[in-house]
Amino acid sequence: MRNIFIVNSTFRKGGNSEALALEFERGAKEAGNAVQTVNLRELDLKFCLGCLSCLKTGKCVHNDGVSALLPAVKGADTLVLASPVYYYSIAGQLKTFLDRLNPLFGQELALKEVYLLLTSADEEKTAMDGAIKAVEGWIECFEGVRLAGVIYGTGADAKGTVQNTPAFEEAYALGKSLS
Repeated sequence: MRNIFIVNSTFRKGGNSEALALEFERGAKEAGNAVQTVNLRELDLKFCLGCLSCLKTGKCVHNDGVSALLPAVKGADTLVLASPVYYYSIAGQLKTFLDRLNPLFGQELALKEVYLLLTSADEEKTAMDGAIKAVEGWIECFEGVRLAGVIYGTGADAKGTVQNTPAFEEAYALGKSLS
């Protein structure tokens, strides 16, 4: 059994990235995993100040929604990031969330694998290369963590259209395969 933490970064309720996250979650739960999902649109998410106080104290100077999630992220062995691709990168709210995980830098984490669930109006998978590179840069800061897989929800423009793509079934199957 895995301890899975899913981050849905879309602000569009019922959007394509959320649909992939929910399918992944459904599969992961059916496989018997412990799953926690957070929707960034529901958090009071402040920007990182770059003050680095967190590296001395182990906590952020901001006392917002992210602070309460740090123990869950630290204890998860699998992190799933669902994001729409905006201007060939991850959504700004996901980047802000990843920045705010800086208190975990240098700590021993249970985290070993990261999965990306990406959606884009573009039909080409290469439109997601920048988003993948952005997350890989974050992953490189944590020893022993690797990008284990990417779901490419291409051609998902209007709300709900990802459900008509192979990515929808792939997200479920990937979640179901983890145990």
